[in-house]
Amino acid sequence: MKTRIASVDEVRENFARQGYICNDDIAMAVFLAAQLRKPVLVEGPPGVGKTELAKASAAFLEAPLIRLQCYEGLDETRALYEWKYSKQLLYTQLLKEKLGDVLGDAQTLTDSMQRLAGFGDAFYSEDFLEPRPLLQALRSDEAPVLLIDEIDKADQEFEAFLLELLSDYQISIPELGTITARNEPLVFLTSNNTRELSDALKRRCLHLYIPFPDIRLEQQIIAARVPDVAAGLREQLATFVSRLRAMDLKKHPAVSETLDWARALVLLHAQSLTPELVEATLRLLLKYEEDLVTARADMSRLLKP
Repeated sequence: MKTRIASVDEVRENFARQGYICNDDIAMAVFLAAQLRKPVLVEGPPGVGKTELAKASAAFLEAPLIRLQCYEGLDETRALYEWKYSKQLLYTQLLKEKLGDVLGDAQTLTDSMQRLAGFGDAFYSEDFLEPRPLLQALRSDEAPVLLIDEIDKADQEFEAFLLELLSDYQISIPELGTITARNEPLVFLTSNNTRELSDALKRRCLHLYIPFPDIRLEQQIIAARVPDVAAGLREQLATFVSRLRAMDLKKHPAVSETLDWARALVLLHAQSLTPELVEATLRLLLKYEEDLVTARADMSRLLKP
């Protein structure tokens, strides 16, 4: 991992070279997180670039990216580790076959138990451990970027389980004890604000909120990601999407959907937005029929110069 970041400007400029256009708040959060070795809790509506921020940071820091996608019911056995049960079963069969050799000339039950004790420990050794993303991050030979994506989808119990990792970069496994990070990862947690996160988790993290971009910033994003869009059309796109987001819709268009729309307009050789063109392609931006109806009813205002 890149261990020295000269300035906030270096973060912003490197991200821009990757096509990730960020504001000062984002660049500052990444700079401080890398220097202070603090996790970053990134909140904001879906589709504003929270996950892409972790990916851009991994590229900037020249570090491997390890991702844990959260969902309801996620627990430590899926996030941290699980045992290789088939190998454990095979080991049990082999132990049964060698039981006579193991016990040998043991005269008492105590002697037999002592001889078997070492094999019991081997049953729960790292030879039978299957690491999942959290354990992979702790055992990585180089400091990784760990992305815990959509933490708000996980249960509160799992959120509490993460506190040890976020504060001390270590995890306790009952059969093996405490495992401390070989190299402290840079951790990003993302949330779409579907539920309130605990104060304990927030205290351990730097906080970053990413809103939808304003018109100027969205034009820069389009220019970086879809450079074939002409400047005039780029301004029309950003203005149209900004007006859509100000409406009472079930789902506002994400930045990724703006970019999909821009790419489609390039394929259609569009030079400007017309009612017919917008009508034909609006489903790239809006995913619910009631939102489409609402937008069509207000099309003249949305397209107003």
